[in-house]
Amino acid sequence: MSRTQPQPCPARPQDLPVKADLARLRVEYVKDSRLAYLGHLDLISTVERSVRRAALPFSIGNGFARRMRIQFSSALPVGASSACEYFDLRLEERLDAGVALEMLRRSTPSALAPLRAAYVPGRLPALEAWLDRASWELRCAGARFSAAELAEAIERVRQSGQITYLRGEREKRVDVCATLVGFEVSDGAEGPVVALETRSSSSGALRPRVLLDAALAASGLCEPGSVRVRRTAQHHDENGRLMEPFGPFCELGPTPLS
Repeated sequence: MSRTQPQPCPARPQDLPVKADLARLRVEYVKDSRLAYLGHLDLISTVERSVRRAALPFSIGNGFARRMRIQFSSALPVGASSACEYFDLRLEERLDAGVALEMLRRSTPSALAPLRAAYVPGRLPALEAWLDRASWELRCAGARFSAAELAEAIERVRQSGQITYLRGEREKRVDVCATLVGFEVSDGAEGPVVALETRSSSSGALRPRVLLDAALAASGLCEPGSVRVRRTAQHHDENGRLMEPFGPFCELGPTPLS
């Protein structure tokens, strides 16, 4: 005899609040240590469990699966760390942002530690699409090439206009002219350090390691001993103006490396 499973929310779908009218809490967190190798789907699952353990009054969607109403910034490449990841959580009750942040800190692994939280306008576009500018740092430890040689190699790839590479068994292409905003290469203690500014859109995004591999291959440079990739900032580009994830929105901001 089958038993009917209880619904996570007793209300009928048509009686639930409209998503845009719910409180939208934006949380910034890090992705460090061994959790840099956590895949995006596993990251989503870990954060959702943390939200549940924190006992925040999160909202459930109206669809058949009735999932938590949460959105994440664009997925990091596996192995890349970050100082600036974000998620937007819809709450049925507008708690004080500082209180909500402390509740999350107590329930989240330290390698995914929440840094700050604030409410943002409910009708902003989806977070993944809205944050379309990113800053990256690549550290090439044990490299046998100089910063100047690497800068010349990256410039050669930019001048070519396109990168073709394999992702699994599929051939992918990325428009370098559209996705690479600018770069700088400097000498670090362990080897060259690359600072990148990239732009993403519905047509694609540039992965820092893909750019580095293409530059090394195009110039015949040897693979460094190790490469550490870290996302250092995310912004929204509003007609050339960089907007911070927490606002103020639509204000003029600097555009680095352009």
